[in-house]
Amino acid sequence: MNVDTLLHQYFSSAGNICIEMFDEKNIQQVYRRLMDVLIHQPEVETSLLQAMSYCFYEVMDNVLIHSGKTVGIVITNYSEEQHLIQILVADDGMGIKKSLAQNDEYAIISEEQALEYCIKDRVSDGKGMGFGLYSTSRLINSAGHKLIIRSGEHTLSANGDIVIKESELWNGTIVYFELRSNLDIDPASVVDHRTDPAEEFNEIFMDDNNGLDKLW
Repeated sequence: MNVDTLLHQYFSSAGNICIEMFDEKNIQQVYRRLMDVLIHQPEVETSLLQAMSYCFYEVMDNVLIHSGKTVGIVITNYSEEQHLIQILVADDGMGIKKSLAQNDEYAIISEEQALEYCIKDRVSDGKGMGFGLYSTSRLINSAGHKLIIRSGEHTLSANGDIVIKESELWNGTIVYFELRSNLDIDPASVVDHRTDPAEEFNEIFMDDNNGLDKLW
């Protein structure tokens, strides 16, 4: 993966960038390390972090479950002045269309349709629940500036309306989103009240004696 390209295209004006590679062995440590950076920012709303933490881990885990690759990259940035959190998770795997095609229901859909479907509820290649990108799209609706999902030769942009356009080839998948860090939101509504992200967040990050293995 060309990290310089990702930085130029998505973080050109960012000043506090964190870049991490993750795999099955260190995903939990990388996730917690990046979340800790935000937790110690007093201007970031706790309710936002509670919802974001769930979606963030799901997007990272998608790389290891669905991409066919063993390694992904995550890039984050926080701007106190702009009240802005930027998160990008990328891989150079099979891409969303080929991944969904492993499920007979989506075997003949186009690349545009694959991007359209991937943020819908319960759309999956059969290896997961199809909830990670759906809940992330709900997070954007509650507290986001934008959501960008790029795979193959197409890019989905969601900022109220959903637009899918042709774009420069990316062999794999990029999920990029921006959040307004100073918004107080309802974490349970982001996950459609199917779990309690506030309780999960508190168990992980407010009690050092509890580990991520209890939750995932």
